[in-house]
Amino acid sequence: MPKSSCYQKVSDVFTDRVLSCSKYTKLLDVVKLMRTHNVSAIFVLEEQHICGIWTEADCIKLDFTNNNIQHIEIHSEMSSPVLSISLSQLLSDAAITFHQHNVRHLLVIDDSKSPCGVISISDIVRNQGLDHYLQFRPIEDQYHKNVLIVPSDCELHEAIHMMRERCEQVILVYNQQLNEHGIITQRDLLHLIFAPNSRSTCWQLASRPLYQISYKSSLFDAYQVMLQNNVRHLVVNDRQGIKGVLTLEHLINEIESAYCSELEKVLKQRDMALQHSQRNLYLANKIIDASLDGIMITHQNGEIIQVNPAFTSLTGYKEEDVIGQTPRILSSGQHAKNFYIKMWQSLADKGVWQGEICNRKKNGDTYVEWLTIIKIREPSSNDIVYAAIFSDITERKNAEDKIVQLAYFDELTGLPNRRLFNDRLSMALAAAHRSNDMLAVMFIDLDRFKEINDSLGHSAGDVLLKLVAKRVQSVLREGDTLARLGGDEFVVLCEIEDVSAVISFAEQTLNKLNAPFQLEGVEVGATASIGAAIYPDDGLDSETLLKHADIAMYRSKEVGRNSFQLFKPSMNARSLERLAMMSRFQYALENDEFELYFQPKQCLRSKAIKGVEALLRWQDPVLGIISPAQFIPLAEELGLIVKLDLWVLNKAGMQLTLWQQQGITAGRLAINISACHLSQGKLSSSVQQMLQRYNLPGYCLEIELTESSFISSFSQAKRELWQLKKMGVHIALDDFGTGYSALSYLTKLPIDTLKIDVSFIAKVPDEYGNSEVVAAIVAMANSLNLDVIAEGVEKSSQYHYLLELGCQLIQGYYYCRPLTQRQWFDFYQLQNQPTVIS
Repeated sequence: MPKSSCYQKVSDVFTDRVLSCSKYTKLLDVVKLMRTHNVSAIFVLEEQHICGIWTEADCIKLDFTNNNIQHIEIHSEMSSPVLSISLSQLLSDAAITFHQHNVRHLLVIDDSKSPCGVISISDIVRNQGLDHYLQFRPIEDQYHKNVLIVPSDCELHEAIHMMRERCEQVILVYNQQLNEHGIITQRDLLHLIFAPNSRSTCWQLASRPLYQISYKSSLFDAYQVMLQNNVRHLVVNDRQGIKGVLTLEHLINEIESAYCSELEKVLKQRDMALQHSQRNLYLANKIIDASLDGIMITHQNGEIIQVNPAFTSLTGYKEEDVIGQTPRILSSGQHAKNFYIKMWQSLADKGVWQGEICNRKKNGDTYVEWLTIIKIREPSSNDIVYAAIFSDITERKNAEDKIVQLAYFDELTGLPNRRLFNDRLSMALAAAHRSNDMLAVMFIDLDRFKEINDSLGHSAGDVLLKLVAKRVQSVLREGDTLARLGGDEFVVLCEIEDVSAVISFAEQTLNKLNAPFQLEGVEVGATASIGAAIYPDDGLDSETLLKHADIAMYRSKEVGRNSFQLFKPSMNARSLERLAMMSRFQYALENDEFELYFQPKQCLRSKAIKGVEALLRWQDPVLGIISPAQFIPLAEELGLIVKLDLWVLNKAGMQLTLWQQQGITAGRLAINISACHLSQGKLSSSVQQMLQRYNLPGYCLEIELTESSFISSFSQAKRELWQLKKMGVHIALDDFGTGYSALSYLTKLPIDTLKIDVSFIAKVPDEYGNSEVVAAIVAMANSLNLDVIAEGVEKSSQYHYLLELGCQLIQGYYYCRPLTQRQWFDFYQLQNQPTVIS
C-alpha cells in the first residue's frame, strides 16, 4: 500500500546530490555544468559554504544585451540567502515553502544542518501517487489565461523585457506567415548564454511544435503529457484556439489543496489516537529501549527517573546505578560553570539545547558525546521533565582532529604546512600593520639535499628533515613560526625589532646546521642557504614577502651556499632576468641561436697554430649577449646541458668537415664537455656517432673536461675516456689546479693535455709562489710526456716567461681573441700556414 502523502517526508523524495560551483565561476561554465548533470539549479560556494543559488528561472534577470554575458561571475547573478528544509520535514511543508516564496528549489539539510541534497517542485509531483489527487480534477480554471503572445519578428531583448516586467515564466510567439505558434520559457533563455544574440527574433528561439491539451482534460492527463515530453508548460486550447498555459506550479497548487484535506483527516485520526494513549506510551517505551542512542529522562529537580539500555552500553552505568542520582554522576570536570549556565539558559528560552559535551564513563574514561536535551511540559499538569538523547562521537572527533592535522600540518615533521603558514602570515601582517611592527620572512633551503636522498635513500632523507626541523626550532623564540613548505624547503616567520635580529637568527641557524648529522650510522654534513625579506621594507603582502625571501635564498645559493642573504631590489631584477633567460633557453637551443667562436692556440717554439678551441656563445635577440657563466649553469639546472653538449659536438663535426673541404690544417678542434654528459656514460657513443656521421678521424677532435667530472663516478669516467682514446680522440684536463686536483688522475686516466688555469697565468711572472706552481705544473707535464697549455696569456712578460719554462702551447688575447667563423678563416689565411705540426 503506498505511503499516504500526508506522512511523506522530504527524505522520501529528495535528490541526494548537490551540484555546486565556486562563486567566481563564469556564467557560461555554470550553464555547461548544469547541462552536463541535467539539472535546473546549481548552488554557489564561498570557501566551501553554500552562499547562493542560481536556477534556470534566474535567466529572466540577465541583461542579454551585455556582450560579456558569458564571462559574468555567478556571484553577481545568484539568489541569496538559500532557502533550506530539513530531511525530516513533511512534503506539505516543502509545498507551502515553494508557494510562499515563489521558488522551485530548496536546499535539503540533515540534522546537523549540513547540506545533503536538493528538492524541487518536480520531485514532489514526480514522487507521489497523483491519481488520488488529480485524476478527477479538470484543468478548467487552473491554467494561466492572460498569457503574453508576441509576433514572430519581435526582437528577443524586447520579449525578455516584457517577460521580466510582467513576471511571466513563458511567452507565446505567433508566426502569422506560417500560422503557427511557438513557446519561449525561462529554460530556453539558457541558449542565449551559449550563443549571445539578443538582437535575433523570438521565432528563432521559440520551441515548436507546441505541446497542447484540451481544457476539458484532467490535471492528471496534463501531468502525464508533461512527464512523457519532459516539459513544464502545456498550451491549453479548445475548438476556438489557444486559451492559456498550464504550468507545473498549477499542479502543486492543487496538491496543496489536497494536503489540507488530508490534514483534516489527520486531526480526526489524532482524536482517535488519544483514546489509545496507554498503548502509545507502551510503544514509546519500546522505541526508547530499542534506540541506539543513549536516553536519560529526569525530573525538573535533576533526579534521573529513566534510562534505556543504550545508556548502559555507552556509559557503563546500569539502571539501578543511576535512578535517583543526578546527571552530575557523568561529569568529567572539563567544563567551566559558565558552560552549564548557557545550557540551562537555552533550555529556559528555547526549550532545547544541543551540542558537544565531554563526560566520563563508569570506568573513568572520558568521551565526547553529541547531546540533545529537550524540555517537556506534561499536558495534564505543570510538571516538567527533561529528556537527554546522546551518542558517542569520540571516534568522529578523533577523525576530525586527524583531518585538521593533515590539512594544516606537515605529516613528516609535524610543522605547520603552507596553508597554515599563509594563515599565520596574513594575521601577523594585519597585526604588524596596526602596531607598526617589523616582521621577517626567511626561506631555508638545504644544500645538495638531493645527493643525500640519492645516496642514502629517502628514509635517511626523511630523518634528516626531521633533525633539521628540530635544530631550527631550537633557535626560534616564543611566537615565531617554522613551517615546511615541501621537499627540503622551510620558512620562518618572526617578529623583529631591527634587521640585526634577522642576521643573528640566520647565523645561529647556520651554526646549528653546520654540525654533522648522524644518519643510519653515517655522519653527514648538511648546510643550508637562507634568504630573508623584511616587512614593511621588502613587501606589504604575503605574496611579495615570500617571493622576495625566495629570491634572496636563491641568491645565497648563487654566491656559494651555506650562507645568508637579505633581499635587495637588485635581486628582483636579477631574478626576472634569470626567468626570462630560462624561458628563452629552450627556444634558443631548438632554433639555433647559439654560435661557436674559435680561439687558436700557438706553439711557442714554431709560432704556428697548433689547435683551436671552440667556444660557445649566445646572442639572444631580446636579452642581448649572454655570458656562458650565466647560461651554462642554467642549462644544468634545466636538465638541458647534455642536449647543449650534443649541439656543440654536432657543430664541431660540421666545422671540421668544412676545414677539410677548404684545406685548413689547423690541428685538433677542442670542445668543452659537461661532467653530467660523462657521468651518464653516453659521451663515447655520442662522439662515435658524430665521427661516423661526418666521416671524420678521431685524432682531429679534442675533448676538454674539468677535474670535477671524475669525482662522482671515477670508474664510469675511466671507462668512457678509454673508449674515446680507442677512437683516437685527445683528452685535455681543463682548469688544472683549481678543482679537486689529484695527481693519481694523471696516471690512471688517458689524459693527453693539461691546461693551466687562467687564475695562475694572470699572476706570472711577478708573484712569488704562483710562478713556482706554474713552473712545477710545466715540469710535471713534461716529465709525464703530456702536452701543456697556458690559458689566458695576455702580456708579453707572460709569453716570455712561459717560453723559458718550456711550456709548449699558449692560448689567450696575446695571440688571438675568440673569433667568429668568418674572422677565423681570415686569421688563418693571414697567418699563411699551409701545414701545421701536430
